[in-house]
Amino acid sequence: MEVVRNIQIKLDVPEDKHSVLDETFEQFRQAAQHVADHGWNDNPYEITDTKNTLHDETYADVRDKLSLQSSLVQSARNLAATALGNCKDRIIEDGENASKPEFKGTVVVYNGRTITYNDDHVSLATVDDRVTAEYVTPVNEEGTPFEDYWTDDWEKGEATLHKRDGTYYLHVAVKKEVEPDSSDEASENGVVLGVDLNVDGYLAVTSTGAFLGNADYLNHKRDEYERRRGNLRQTGTRSAHLTIKSIGSRFARWSADYLHRVSKALVREAVENDCTAIAFENLEHIRDRISNASKFQQWAFRELRRHVEYKAEEYGIDVDDVAPAYTSQRCSHGECGFTHEHNRNGDRFECLKCGKQLHADYNAARNVGWRLVQHWLKSGAERATSQLALKSGTLNANGHFRPTALRG
Repeated sequence: MEVVRNIQIKLDVPEDKHSVLDETFEQFRQAAQHVADHGWNDNPYEITDTKNTLHDETYADVRDKLSLQSSLVQSARNLAATALGNCKDRIIEDGENASKPEFKGTVVVYNGRTITYNDDHVSLATVDDRVTAEYVTPVNEEGTPFEDYWTDDWEKGEATLHKRDGTYYLHVAVKKEVEPDSSDEASENGVVLGVDLNVDGYLAVTSTGAFLGNADYLNHKRDEYERRRGNLRQTGTRSAHLTIKSIGSRFARWSADYLHRVSKALVREAVENDCTAIAFENLEHIRDRISNASKFQQWAFRELRRHVEYKAEEYGIDVDDVAPAYTSQRCSHGECGFTHEHNRNGDRFECLKCGKQLHADYNAARNVGWRLVQHWLKSGAERATSQLALKSGTLNANGHFRPTALRG
């Protein structure tokens, strides 16, 4: 199967080429708007969103009025057709209100005929001659998307060029063919990695005993950013406003990179333990259960799961969720399963029935994973001998622990 990822890369565009790129942005916008204007109708059933029809009815006019080469005209048409189709679906299928698409930003969509990738630079078609720009990659790529996806193993495809605060960025779609794991063992012996997410302490704890990320540190960085932003707002100057935007962008990039690193470690843990699925608590239930979870923490949970989903896809690992009710109160040891609110005391879990002592988050992660195993068995999924990945082994549906050393 084909796996697609998107990666953003900063471009070093020579100053004398800024004007031609800016004009390309403007003409691309005009082309897309012309097509949107033509295809729009107040009656949603009369909206034209078919690419071939829009091409026949708008291509000649756009080519006469603008200096865009044919491939860029077609890309602008495709962008407008997609926007028109989305509006049509929102009105007809979802019953929502939608107005005619308006293109105001700086964006150009490039395909194989209008962009050429080289080792250290890219060549872009414009309204004039091609523009060559060098890539600006991180000094240290370790732990970043560049380490994983900006390699010869991934084929670079369609891209969109953007301009923000005077800087040009290329958003590149990279793809790779991955063989799905269709072996009988993978389908019949599903091994689940349970994950417990937290608003303090460790950000994520797995059923294999991996303690990943630092929620307290993440919250601390967020608080630092909020304090600084609040002080700058009180200043009220234009310089302070620009600084707020700058530090906001830096914090957003730092947060995304931090969650990327944690998600990478989570997927690596699943791969190393031969897991075919990763189980999370349902994020909606997490929000209800953790009453003190801020919007930022909820966003972090969503982003972490999103990162895990697309990374796990590369290895053919499913990502699913379960209702988290009582996962922090239930004893995960063997066949015990005793559930009581007094089993847990902060980070410490001690079963009032069997006496088993575990780190509370580790115990919860085991229960999260076990709940997905039970769901598979009850629903008749094709995982006849489902297992839960634990520290140094697996636990099957009969409660039998199998050490790693004995696994084939």
